[in-house]
Amino acid sequence: MITQLRGRLVEKSPTSVVIDCQGVGYLVNISLFTFGQLSDDENIQLFTHLQVREDAQTLYGFSTDLERQVFRLLIGISGIGANTARTMLSSLSPIEIGQAIQAEQVDIIQSVKGIGAKTAQRVVIELRDKIQGIVADAGIPTSINNTNKEEALSALVVLGYQTKACVKVLDELIGVDSDMSVERLIRNALNKL
Repeated sequence: MITQLRGRLVEKSPTSVVIDCQGVGYLVNISLFTFGQLSDDENIQLFTHLQVREDAQTLYGFSTDLERQVFRLLIGISGIGANTARTMLSSLSPIEIGQAIQAEQVDIIQSVKGIGAKTAQRVVIELRDKIQGIVADAGIPTSINNTNKEEALSALVVLGYQTKACVKVLDELIGVDSDMSVERLIRNALNKL
């Protein structure tokens, strides 16, 4: 199984990339989240998932291992195929999906195009326990009592900073001033990262 690709970026679109690895070009389907994480640098690395069916072999690429783990959990749910999982990861970040599942916020999952009420409930019920370990390993806060911290963390992760480092800096800043606005949290965290 192809688990990662490292090579030269040949083509880039919001739904796919072509990576040249030692003269072989791989077409890799990506989410908008991964597209936003890709730099304009020629050399890239993507974590991948190879889906083999009777009529096709499709390669999906992810900027982080966390995103790939969430994708694999999602495609394990009855009624969610690879394209629906990719749509979910295009609409919500892996962190947002994990937090919505933990908080049992069915409405957030249902807000994704193509996800109905029953499927959203199934996602929350079936992944509630499984997502716990993945989220804990990634250093994502499991409680949702400080929305300013969560919003700041989400913004910093999207900017490309490591989650664990961001959580540490944000905890220090909130320890000094627990009522700090999201904008001030982001600005101050950027100065410390």
